[in-house]
Amino acid sequence: MKNVRRVSEKLTVTGQVQPDQLEQAIQEGFKSVLNLRSPDELGFATDEQQLVEALGLHYVHMPLKLEAIDEDLITAILNQLEHIPKPAIVHCAAGFRSASIAILSLAIQEGLTAEQTLAKARQLGFDFFDYACVNPQLKQRFVQYLNRYAQVAAIAS
Repeated sequence: MKNVRRVSEKLTVTGQVQPDQLEQAIQEGFKSVLNLRSPDELGFATDEQQLVEALGLHYVHMPLKLEAIDEDLITAILNQLEHIPKPAIVHCAAGFRSASIAILSLAIQEGLTAEQTLAKARQLGFDFFDYACVNPQLKQRFVQYLNRYAQVAAIAS
């Protein structure tokens, strides 16, 4: 698929998926789509769930609005992500939120610190965390969540 980034064998992220990408996703073995877009966003595909399910893929819609982002919402999204069939595509409008969630999931599984996670993100080609245009609230919540849960996950495993 075009304009996608593989985070791991189980997770791939992108911006808004197009119907031809979904058909290609089936050919590539994907089993699920996690949509982080809010229905009030410009360009939201109102028929996406029907299209995804008609193609035989599992579909989950968990809107992640920057102004509503908090620990409970992040935890709920990560729980959904953990339980959907893999490999999965996680998408939003441009790929920032989907990449953040996928990287966060990976970091918690691996028990990475915030610094290690940002290094891993850069290694995977997600250097946008360093850009001034990235919403500071997204980055702040990302780092706060990592600082709280990544170390806990490492101790528990």
